Amino acid sequence: MTIQLLNGIVYGGLLYLLAVGLVLIFGLREVVNFAHGALFMLGSYIGFTLAAAGHWWLGLLVSVVAMAAVGCLLDVLVFRSLRKHDHIVTVLITFGLLLILETVVTVTWGKAYLSYPVPKLLDGTVTIAGSPFPIYRLFIIAVSLLVAGGLAAWLRFTRMGLYVRAASTNPHVTSLQGIDVDRLSLVVVGLGTALAGLSGVVAGPLLTLSPTMGNYILIDSFIVVVIGGLGSFAGAFFAALLIGQIHNLGAIYLPWAATMLPFLLMIGILIWRPTGFAGSRT
Repeated sequence: MTIQLLNGIVYGGLLYLLAVGLVLIFGLREVVNFAHGALFMLGSYIGFTLAAAGHWWLGLLVSVVAMAAVGCLLDVLVFRSLRKHDHIVTVLITFGLLLILETVVTVTWGKAYLSYPVPKLLDGTVTIAGSPFPIYRLFIIAVSLLVAGGLAAWLRFTRMGLYVRAASTNPHVTSLQGIDVDRLSLVVVGLGTALAGLSGVVAGPLLTLSPTMGNYILIDSFIVVVIGGLGSFAGAFFAALLIGQIHNLGAIYLPWAATMLPFLLMIGILIWRPTGFAGSRT
C-alpha cells in the first residue's frame, strides 16, 4: 500500500506542476488556456532532443527557458488582446494554438512514439516498505514540493508576489494603484509556461512521447484546477494530490470505473461547492 500511495503522490505531483501554470495564467489573464497541454508536450520534445544526445540536465534547462520565452510571446501577441473578448473566444483561439503546436511537433519530430531516457544520476531503485521504488519517482516528488514551496514563498514574501495576488483579485484596481499589470502578466504567463516545460521534461521518462501526449494529462489538470478552485494555488496543490491518489488507487481497486472517478468527484464538488475547495470564483 505504501508504494501505491507514493505512486499516487508522483502522479499528483506531475498534475500540480502542470495545473499550477494554468492557475497562474488564469489568475492574471482570465484565459482558459487549452494550449497548455501542447506546451507541456513541446517542452517534453525539446528536452528529449538534448536528453537523447546525453545532455538530460541541459535539456531540462533549455526546455524551461525556451517555454518561458514562448509564454512571453503568447502573452504579448495573443493573451493580452484576448482580455476584452468573451471566454468562448479565448477557448477557440487557445484550442487553435493546440492544433498548431501539435502540427509543428509532428512535422519536426514525426508521429512515432519515442521513449525518454532517465538521467544516470537518478537511475536505479531504493527499498521502501520492503519493496523497490524508482529513485526517479522520488525526484519527481521532490521537484513538485520545491515548486510548491517556492511559489508559496514568492507569493507570500515578495513585493511582486503581493502584486500578483492583488492583480489576481482585481486587475483594474491594482492598475489604478500604479502597478503595471501588463508587465506583471508577462512575468506570470512566462513562469506558468516555463512550468509546463518543466513538467513536460520531468514527466517524459514516465510517458511515451507523442504529439497528443498533452491532451490526456491536460484533462486531469483542468479537473485539478476546478476542484481546487479557480486561481487558488493551495487548492490546486491539494486537489492534485487527491486526484493522483484517486487515479492510482482507482486503477487498482476499481479499474472499470477508474477513468470516471475524477469526473464524478468534480461533479460532486461543483454541486456542493461551486467555487471548489479554496477558490472564490465560479
